[in-house]
Amino acid sequence: MLEVKPSSEEIPEAGVSIAEAAERTGVSVHTLRYYERAGLVVTTVDRTSGGRRRYRDLDLKWIGICTRLRATGMPIRTIREYADLVLAGAGNEKERLALLESHRAEVLTKLAELQENLQLIDHKIDVYRGRLEAGTADTLWFPGPTG
Repeated sequence: MLEVKPSSEEIPEAGVSIAEAAERTGVSVHTLRYYERAGLVVTTVDRTSGGRRRYRDLDLKWIGICTRLRATGMPIRTIREYADLVLAGAGNEKERLALLESHRAEVLTKLAELQENLQLIDHKIDVYRGRLEAGTADTLWFPGPTG
């Protein structure tokens, strides 16, 4: 599993508050609550006798996975599907693998597109640097009115 943000302290057996969980995972309190409501959390987050959430190490690790999947563009519904498969337990590993492989292919496509876009940006930077060094930057294309 992915690691949550490093902390100088271990997570106590009783868990941590939602505020500390937010700090450790790098997501907002609102996002943590949303992940629970949306069915993305595969564990049942414990609660104190007063009803306050207490997140354990496993909860934080799973939230880290969800956050990473979301950051790669995986839709919430697909993360929920993955979480449902995990919750169902053994026997659906092929489905989990297929879901992750499909998403990986999508991420690779996006990375290739980003790489192409980055090449264009690098080219434009080179043009601007060259023109600025040559003192001809004022001849770069400008869409304003002519003369």
